Amino acid sequence: MRRESGLARRFFDRFEPIHAVTYFAPEARAALDGLGYRGFWMGYFAARSAPLGMVPPEVVTAIFYNFAPERVAKALPSAWQIAGPDAALGARQDSAVAALRRYGLTADEKVSAAAELAGKAAREATLDGRPLFAANRALPWPDDPLAALWHAATLLREQRGDAHVALLAAAGVSGRESNVLHAAAGRVPRDYIARTRDYDDAAWRHHEQRLAERGLLNEDGSLTSTGQQLKDHIEATTDALALSALDPLSDDEVETLFRELTPITRAVVAGGDVSAINPMSLRRDELHEDSAHLA
Repeated sequence: MRRESGLARRFFDRFEPIHAVTYFAPEARAALDGLGYRGFWMGYFAARSAPLGMVPPEVVTAIFYNFAPERVAKALPSAWQIAGPDAALGARQDSAVAALRRYGLTADEKVSAAAELAGKAAREATLDGRPLFAANRALPWPDDPLAALWHAATLLREQRGDAHVALLAAAGVSGRESNVLHAAAGRVPRDYIARTRDYDDAAWRHHEQRLAERGLLNEDGSLTSTGQQLKDHIEATTDALALSALDPLSDDEVETLFRELTPITRAVVAGGDVSAINPMSLRRDELHEDSAHLA
Protein backbone atom coordinates (compact mmCIF):
# COMPACT_ATOMS: atom_id res chain seq x y z
CA MET A 1 0.00 0.00 0.00
CA ARG A 2 1.35 3.41 -0.98
CA ARG A 3 1.83 5.68 2.00
CA GLU A 4 0.53 9.25 1.77
CA SER A 5 2.84 12.09 2.80
CA GLY A 6 0.31 13.26 5.38
CA LEU A 7 1.38 10.27 7.45
CA ALA A 8 4.71 12.03 8.06
CA ARG A 9 2.96 15.06 9.50
CA ARG A 10 0.85 12.87 11.78
CA PHE A 11 4.03 11.12 12.89
CA PHE A 12 5.68 14.49 13.60
CA ASP A 13 2.76 15.53 15.82
CA ARG A 14 3.43 12.40 17.89
CA PHE A 15 7.22 12.38 18.26
CA GLU A 16 7.94 16.11 18.41
CA PRO A 17 6.33 16.71 21.85
CA ILE A 18 8.54 13.96 23.29
CA HIS A 19 11.63 15.75 22.04
CA ALA A 20 10.31 19.22 22.90
CA VAL A 21 10.32 18.66 26.66
CA THR A 22 14.01 19.53 26.44
CA TYR A 23 12.99 23.13 25.67
CA PHE A 24 9.92 23.56 27.84
CA ALA A 25 10.14 21.29 30.89
CA PRO A 26 11.39 22.92 34.12
CA GLU A 27 13.80 20.03 34.61
CA ALA A 28 15.63 21.08 31.44
CA ARG A 29 15.95 24.71 32.48
CA ALA A 30 17.13 23.69 35.96
CA ALA A 31 19.73 21.29 34.56
CA LEU A 32 21.18 23.83 32.12
CA ASP A 33 21.11 26.60 34.71
CA GLY A 34 22.86 24.17 37.02
CA LEU A 35 25.76 23.94 34.57
CA GLY A 36 26.12 27.70 34.86
CA TYR A 37 24.60 28.79 31.54
CA ARG A 38 23.18 32.29 31.82
CA GLY A 39 19.52 32.41 30.83
CA PHE A 40 17.26 30.27 28.68
CA TRP A 41 18.84 31.08 25.32
CA MET A 42 22.40 30.29 26.29
CA GLY A 43 21.21 26.91 27.53
CA TYR A 44 19.10 26.38 24.40
CA PHE A 45 21.87 27.07 21.91
CA ALA A 46 24.44 25.16 23.93
CA ALA A 47 22.30 22.05 24.38
CA ARG A 48 20.87 21.88 20.88
CA SER A 49 24.18 22.59 19.14
CA ALA A 50 26.23 20.37 21.45
CA PRO A 51 26.18 17.38 19.04
CA LEU A 52 28.08 19.58 16.56
CA GLY A 53 30.86 20.27 19.05
CA MET A 54 32.43 23.70 19.57
CA VAL A 55 31.61 25.07 16.14
CA PRO A 56 31.60 28.84 15.46
CA PRO A 57 28.30 30.68 16.04
CA GLU A 58 28.02 31.27 12.30
CA VAL A 59 27.67 27.52 11.77
CA VAL A 60 24.88 27.30 14.35
CA THR A 61 23.13 30.31 12.80
CA ALA A 62 23.28 28.66 9.38
CA ILE A 63 22.00 25.27 10.52
CA PHE A 64 19.33 26.52 12.95
CA TYR A 65 18.31 28.98 10.21
CA ASN A 66 15.59 31.18 11.71
CA PHE A 67 17.34 32.80 14.67
CA ALA A 68 18.88 36.26 14.70
CA PRO A 69 22.67 35.95 14.36
CA GLU A 70 23.04 38.37 17.26
CA ARG A 71 21.03 36.06 19.50
CA VAL A 72 23.29 33.10 18.69
CA ALA A 73 26.43 35.17 19.17
CA LYS A 74 25.32 36.16 22.67
CA ALA A 75 25.30 32.50 23.65
CA LEU A 76 28.15 30.96 21.68
CA PRO A 77 31.03 30.41 22.07
CA SER A 78 30.90 31.91 25.57
CA ALA A 79 28.72 28.99 26.75
CA TRP A 80 31.64 26.61 26.16
CA GLN A 81 33.78 28.56 28.61
CA ILE A 82 31.20 27.64 31.27
CA ALA A 83 30.45 24.01 30.39
CA GLY A 84 31.43 22.02 27.32
CA PRO A 85 29.32 20.05 24.84
CA ASP A 86 29.56 16.75 26.73
CA ALA A 87 28.11 18.35 29.85
CA ALA A 88 25.32 19.96 27.81
CA LEU A 89 24.48 16.65 26.15
CA GLY A 90 24.24 14.87 29.48
CA ALA A 91 22.09 17.60 30.99
CA ARG A 92 19.61 17.72 28.12
CA GLN A 93 19.09 13.94 28.01
CA ASP A 94 18.90 13.41 31.77
CA SER A 95 16.49 16.30 32.26
CA ALA A 96 14.27 15.13 29.40
CA VAL A 97 14.03 11.67 30.95
CA ALA A 98 13.25 13.21 34.34
CA ALA A 99 10.39 15.18 32.79
CA LEU A 100 9.01 12.11 31.01
CA ARG A 101 9.07 10.21 34.29
CA ARG A 102 7.23 13.05 36.02
CA TYR A 103 4.45 12.64 33.45
CA GLY A 104 4.04 9.06 34.70
CA LEU A 105 5.97 7.32 31.94
CA THR A 106 8.15 4.35 32.79
CA ALA A 107 10.33 1.89 30.91
CA ASP A 108 7.36 -0.42 30.36
CA GLU A 109 6.54 -2.56 27.34
CA LYS A 110 4.82 0.27 25.48
CA VAL A 111 7.71 2.68 25.91
CA SER A 112 10.21 -0.03 25.02
CA ALA A 113 8.29 -0.97 21.86
CA ALA A 114 7.95 2.66 20.78
CA ALA A 115 11.65 3.28 21.47
CA GLU A 116 12.68 0.23 19.46
CA LEU A 117 10.60 1.11 16.40
CA ALA A 118 11.30 4.85 16.46
CA GLY A 119 14.96 3.98 16.91
CA LYS A 120 14.87 1.66 13.92
CA ALA A 121 13.46 4.47 11.78
CA ALA A 122 15.94 7.04 13.09
CA ARG A 123 18.98 4.80 12.70
CA GLU A 124 18.24 4.05 9.05
CA ALA A 125 16.87 7.40 7.85
CA THR A 126 18.90 9.12 5.14
CA LEU A 127 21.74 11.40 6.21
CA ASP A 128 21.92 13.25 2.89
CA GLY A 129 22.10 17.01 3.41
CA ARG A 130 21.07 16.77 7.06
CA PRO A 131 23.92 18.06 9.24
CA LEU A 132 22.15 18.40 12.58
CA PHE A 133 20.52 14.99 12.21
CA ALA A 134 23.87 13.45 11.32
CA ALA A 135 25.56 15.01 14.35
CA ASN A 136 22.87 13.67 16.67
CA ARG A 137 22.91 10.23 15.09
CA ALA A 138 26.65 9.99 15.72
CA LEU A 139 26.02 10.17 19.48
CA PRO A 140 25.98 6.99 21.59
CA TRP A 141 22.59 5.31 21.73
CA PRO A 142 21.08 5.27 25.26
CA ASP A 143 20.33 1.97 26.99
CA ASP A 144 17.40 3.23 29.09
CA PRO A 145 14.15 2.90 27.05
CA LEU A 146 12.86 6.36 28.04
CA ALA A 147 16.18 7.94 27.09
CA ALA A 148 16.24 5.91 23.86
CA LEU A 149 12.73 7.08 22.97
CA TRP A 150 13.65 10.71 23.58
CA HIS A 151 16.86 10.27 21.58
CA ALA A 152 15.01 8.71 18.65
CA ALA A 153 12.44 11.54 18.71
CA THR A 154 15.31 14.04 18.69
CA LEU A 155 16.90 12.41 15.66
CA LEU A 156 13.62 12.25 13.77
CA ARG A 157 12.79 15.89 14.39
CA GLU A 158 16.23 17.08 13.27
CA GLN A 159 16.07 14.83 10.22
CA ARG A 160 12.78 16.47 9.24
CA GLY A 161 13.97 19.93 10.24
CA ASP A 162 17.14 19.81 8.17
CA ALA A 163 15.07 18.97 5.09
CA HIS A 164 12.64 21.82 5.85
CA VAL A 165 15.55 24.28 6.05
CA ALA A 166 16.89 23.04 2.71
CA LEU A 167 13.50 23.61 1.10
CA LEU A 168 13.25 27.15 2.47
CA ALA A 169 16.72 27.94 1.19
CA ALA A 170 15.90 26.47 -2.22
CA ALA A 171 12.77 28.64 -2.35
CA GLY A 172 14.82 31.74 -1.59
CA VAL A 173 13.12 32.30 1.77
CA SER A 174 15.69 33.38 4.34
CA GLY A 175 15.61 32.17 7.90
CA ARG A 176 14.35 35.51 9.16
CA GLU A 177 11.73 35.70 6.39
CA SER A 178 10.56 32.16 7.18
CA ASN A 179 9.23 33.26 10.57
CA VAL A 180 7.23 36.08 8.99
CA LEU A 181 5.87 33.72 6.33
CA HIS A 182 4.94 31.19 9.02
CA ALA A 183 2.98 33.80 10.96
CA ALA A 184 1.28 35.09 7.81
CA ALA A 185 0.08 31.53 7.13
CA GLY A 186 -1.60 31.46 10.54
CA ARG A 187 0.68 28.72 11.85
CA VAL A 188 1.86 30.77 14.84
CA PRO A 189 0.78 34.15 16.30
CA ARG A 190 2.87 37.08 15.10
CA ASP A 191 3.42 38.47 18.60
CA TYR A 192 4.67 35.12 19.83
CA ILE A 193 7.14 34.49 17.03
CA ALA A 194 8.33 38.10 17.02
CA ARG A 195 9.07 37.90 20.73
CA THR A 196 10.73 34.49 20.72
CA ARG A 197 12.76 35.14 17.56
CA ASP A 198 13.85 38.72 18.29
CA TYR A 199 12.00 41.04 15.94
CA ASP A 200 11.15 44.64 16.67
CA ASP A 201 8.46 46.31 14.55
CA ALA A 202 10.99 47.73 12.10
CA ALA A 203 12.66 44.37 11.52
CA TRP A 204 9.31 42.64 11.05
CA ARG A 205 8.17 45.26 8.52
CA HIS A 206 11.50 44.94 6.68
CA HIS A 207 11.02 41.22 6.12
CA GLU A 208 7.35 41.69 5.27
CA GLN A 209 8.39 44.18 2.60
CA ARG A 210 10.93 41.78 1.13
CA LEU A 211 8.28 39.07 0.90
CA ALA A 212 5.75 41.53 -0.53
CA GLU A 213 8.22 42.55 -3.26
CA ARG A 214 8.23 38.91 -4.35
CA GLY A 215 4.44 38.84 -4.47
CA LEU A 216 4.14 36.56 -1.45
CA LEU A 217 2.44 38.97 0.97
CA ASN A 218 -0.32 41.55 0.63
CA GLU A 219 0.02 45.07 2.04
CA ASP A 220 -1.75 43.97 5.24
CA GLY A 221 0.80 41.18 5.79
CA SER A 222 -1.49 38.34 4.72
CA LEU A 223 -0.48 35.72 2.19
CA THR A 224 -1.18 36.31 -1.47
CA SER A 225 -2.34 33.33 -3.51
CA THR A 226 1.27 32.94 -4.66
CA GLY A 227 2.46 33.07 -1.06
CA GLN A 228 -0.08 30.46 -0.04
CA GLN A 229 0.99 28.20 -2.87
CA LEU A 230 4.63 28.52 -1.85
CA LYS A 231 3.87 27.85 1.81
CA ASP A 232 1.74 24.82 0.92
CA HIS A 233 4.49 23.52 -1.37
CA ILE A 234 7.16 23.83 1.33
CA GLU A 235 5.01 22.08 3.95
CA ALA A 236 3.86 19.31 1.59
CA THR A 237 7.37 18.66 0.32
CA THR A 238 8.70 18.60 3.89
CA ASP A 239 6.15 15.88 4.63
CA ALA A 240 7.07 13.99 1.48
CA LEU A 241 10.77 14.04 2.35
CA ALA A 242 10.15 13.17 6.00
CA LEU A 243 7.99 10.21 5.02
CA SER A 244 11.11 8.32 3.97
CA ALA A 245 12.09 8.02 7.65
CA LEU A 246 9.34 5.39 7.95
CA ASP A 247 10.66 3.34 5.02
CA PRO A 248 12.61 0.95 7.29
CA LEU A 249 9.34 -0.05 8.99
CA SER A 250 6.72 -2.40 7.62
CA ASP A 251 3.08 -1.29 7.67
CA ASP A 252 2.50 -3.49 10.70
CA GLU A 253 5.45 -1.87 12.47
CA VAL A 254 4.20 1.61 11.63
CA GLU A 255 0.79 0.73 13.05
CA THR A 256 2.43 -0.67 16.18
CA LEU A 257 4.55 2.46 16.54
CA PHE A 258 1.52 4.75 16.29
CA ARG A 259 -0.42 2.57 18.72
CA GLU A 260 2.33 2.66 21.34
CA LEU A 261 3.56 6.21 20.70
CA THR A 262 0.27 8.12 20.68
CA PRO A 263 -0.66 7.44 24.34
CA ILE A 264 2.86 8.50 25.31
CA THR A 265 2.38 11.76 23.44
CA ARG A 266 -0.96 12.29 25.18
CA ALA A 267 0.80 11.90 28.54
CA VAL A 268 3.42 14.45 27.51
CA VAL A 269 0.77 16.92 26.36
CA ALA A 270 -1.20 16.38 29.57
CA GLY A 271 1.97 17.24 31.51
CA GLY A 272 1.39 20.83 30.43
CA ASP A 273 4.98 21.88 29.75
CA VAL A 274 4.70 21.94 25.95
CA SER A 275 2.31 24.82 25.34
CA ALA A 276 -0.43 24.66 22.71
CA ILE A 277 1.20 27.78 21.22
CA ASN A 278 4.69 26.85 20.14
CA PRO A 279 7.09 27.49 17.24
CA MET A 280 6.59 23.96 15.90
CA SER A 281 2.85 24.48 15.28
CA LEU A 282 2.06 21.08 16.73
CA ARG A 283 -1.44 19.76 16.15
CA ARG A 284 -3.38 17.99 18.86
CA ASP A 285 -6.75 17.50 17.20
CA GLU A 286 -6.25 13.82 16.38
CA LEU A 287 -4.14 12.52 19.25
CA HIS A 288 -7.20 10.58 20.40
CA GLU A 289 -6.53 8.26 17.45
CA ASP A 290 -3.83 5.65 17.95
CA SER A 291 -3.89 4.28 14.41
CA ALA A 292 -1.69 5.18 11.43
CA HIS A 293 -4.66 4.18 9.23
CA LEU A 294 -2.57 2.01 6.95
CA ALA A 295 -4.78 -1.05 7.20
